[in-house]
Amino acid sequence: MKLYIETMGCPKNFNDSEGIAGIWEKAGMTVTNDPLEADALMVNTCGFIQDAKVESIDKIFELSRLIEETADEVNRKMLIVCGCLTQRYGDDLFEEIPEIDLVMGVNDYERLPELVEGFKDGLRQKALSCTPVGFTEFSARKYEDNPYTATVRISEGCNNCCTYCVIPQIRGGYRSRPMESILAEAKDMAEHGTRELILIAQDVTEYGTDLYGELALPRLLRELCKIDGIQWIRLMYCYEDKITDELIEVMVSEPKICHYVDIPLQHVANNVLGNMNRRSTHDSIENTISRLRAAMPDIHIRTTFITGFPGETEEDFDELYDFAAETRFERLGVFAYSREEGTVAGDMENQIDDEIKAERADSIMRMQIEISREVNEAKVGSIQQVMVDGIDEEGAYIGRTQYDAPEIDNTVIFKSEADLKPGDLVEVRITDAFDYDLVGIME
Repeated sequence: MKLYIETMGCPKNFNDSEGIAGIWEKAGMTVTNDPLEADALMVNTCGFIQDAKVESIDKIFELSRLIEETADEVNRKMLIVCGCLTQRYGDDLFEEIPEIDLVMGVNDYERLPELVEGFKDGLRQKALSCTPVGFTEFSARKYEDNPYTATVRISEGCNNCCTYCVIPQIRGGYRSRPMESILAEAKDMAEHGTRELILIAQDVTEYGTDLYGELALPRLLRELCKIDGIQWIRLMYCYEDKITDELIEVMVSEPKICHYVDIPLQHVANNVLGNMNRRSTHDSIENTISRLRAAMPDIHIRTTFITGFPGETEEDFDELYDFAAETRFERLGVFAYSREEGTVAGDMENQIDDEIKAERADSIMRMQIEISREVNEAKVGSIQQVMVDGIDEEGAYIGRTQYDAPEIDNTVIFKSEADLKPGDLVEVRITDAFDYDLVGIME
């Protein structure tokens, strides 16, 4: 039986899909990239904000139509829906979309092979378990053919309980993964050809507090840096209040750790941060950024902001705008607040008009385009280490510097007579710069 997986949302969902694929193949079945040749089609959904929910539902209906169009009197493909949206709304989806054969939550992936057997008997099924107490390991994982860049989960769930966020309801409380397990998987990934390791969690900086009684990310990083074959280690989803001097020292002293950090700040006005139930303040944010840049002058900080949070005044927004202008983040995304049912913020008074939320987001992003271009222009003439990602339609190579996460940040487009493959690390002289791309020539 062949399975096709369509993954929506963040890198954590893609990591889940690799676990699902591994579980499927461990049961003696195969995974395919062609939905037409598959016997079962799966949508691994995202349920974080409204736009993501709509996109996931659209994909469910798209695959449902494909199933109907390709069905004959004897055979019909199976439609499976899993992920964050189903964990949150699984019962509703099961009732309202009868085309779905199997609804699964985020804690039931190991049961997939047995549940598929029910389809052969014509059964529609749900599997929506509650959150497990500890970190749940996948029994297998399917790597890409050339897994030169790959994610590793270091925890599951979240304890931060931001008032706009549903992740604790979906994924449960924070559960660190044992360090021995992380290191074993990272070594296995290196043996399979992984060169870039991307640490993911809802909050990577919280790692270890439940298992070891301390912020253990620095210790984990030191151990990961000892693994042969791993060249880059990238930190995603760090919370500002847990970026310690020890963590910064490790980033400085270990050459494998990219001088790149993703810190979802969301805002800087203290009253908005308080209403979001964030532990940061304007002053603490400025202090952390100053410490990072003093220790690593070349560091590239990625962050996200939310505009139009309930009660955000013009003064609050002006403070955010001015902060973004003065701080000049190398990487920045801005999102208009999405009102989510079941959240504290969703029930708050002083909700902001959608048009105002969007206008505020757009104004910061228009400014950020100029900053991004100037940051890129400063690299013209420099020589950058670039990891090759592939080749474009015109035969030029596409890659990234250590300052760019895959599928998220900037790219480097360069020419070379060499026969390069994804994952190769090469030196590229930057000759031109645009808003979000660099152009160069391999040295």
